[in-house]
Amino acid sequence: MDSPNLEPSLYTVKAVFILDNDGNRLLSKYYDPELYPSMKEQKNFENNVFSKTHKADNEIAFLEGMTIVYKSSIDLFFYVVGSAQENELMLMSVLNCLFDSLTHILRKNVERRCLLDNMEGVFLIVDEIIDGGVILESDPQQVLQKVNYRADENPLTEQSVTQHLTEKLALTTNVLQSAKEQIKWSILK
Repeated sequence: MDSPNLEPSLYTVKAVFILDNDGNRLLSKYYDPELYPSMKEQKNFENNVFSKTHKADNEIAFLEGMTIVYKSSIDLFFYVVGSAQENELMLMSVLNCLFDSLTHILRKNVERRCLLDNMEGVFLIVDEIIDGGVILESDPQQVLQKVNYRADENPLTEQSVTQHLTEKLALTTNVLQSAKEQIKWSILK
């Protein structure tokens, strides 16, 4: 097996996308810029994946050197894509977390119209589960707690989105500050 990069990596997820029952993109995030760099290549890949999976009764597919786990609900198809060497169980845990979190915020009405009406919450959930291809969380309750969303509340408000983004920015700033300090001390040694 002559593969150039079999080293373990935190960057497990290559892409996440949600398609409707006609194969039209509702949401997509690609985390590997070299994988499908143009929108045309991404849509072509999504069309190939959809044509292979929309009538299948499986949960996993291998296409174009990628491992793809997927799930459907009413008129939606959810996909999580990883490399060919990626652990399918890890990808499936991401998919299940995404689906369960969305089921909660959409009040068990996981369909196209409800998804489109709550896109801001959908994007927040995806960002809490995966950041740059790194799996951050696989527990739907933790994800929902982080996005500060309760089933009995109204949909996410601008204030809660702003609060979430402010917290993310503060965390990023702390990480960068810590890295600067470590570099400074390593240079001074």
